[in-house]
Amino acid sequence: MKASVGSKIRSLRESKGIELDVLAERSQLPVGQIREIEDGGPVPGLAPLIKIARVLGVRLGTFLDDSQGIGAVVSRSNELKESAHFSNHGATDVDHMLYHSLSDGKESRHIDPFIIDILPTSNEEYSLSTHEGEEFIYVLEGQVEIVYGKHTHVLEAGDSIYYDSIVKHHVHGFKGQKARILAVVYTPV
Repeated sequence: MKASVGSKIRSLRESKGIELDVLAERSQLPVGQIREIEDGGPVPGLAPLIKIARVLGVRLGTFLDDSQGIGAVVSRSNELKESAHFSNHGATDVDHMLYHSLSDGKESRHIDPFIIDILPTSNEEYSLSTHEGEEFIYVLEGQVEIVYGKHTHVLEAGDSIYYDSIVKHHVHGFKGQKARILAVVYTPV
């Protein structure tokens, strides 16, 4: 059975002897948010996970993968497994993104590719996030709205965007619609 993101974080934190409040301070995240993630609550996006990963000295994929392997990793379209789901960063923290890792099992990687299903939502509240690294997004289905700094981009199937993720950003379905994207995330270790 696949361990949850929160249980992996708790296990790593405890194995390294890091107290919850110390992890919160070093990652600059609220203690309550980390506690909620560890208890299996909603994960509010990649930015907090990247901050936690940096403090724990692991790559982002450590929280999303089940196994480690050497060599090539093949992902079959009919075998995509949900590796994580994230909330909308809004006041209601509704799950709105289902992540399917395309690199599950690849050891020592420098990028994390995902197929992401953006679920339809009527909630228009969200918070911009920021983290070190870069992101590439290619829209497979539907329309996606990307808020990037002071600019907003609406992308359709076949469109892509590449940006520095240190700039505040948010990705969601245009007008609350469902969409599907390929996202490749690079985070320096």
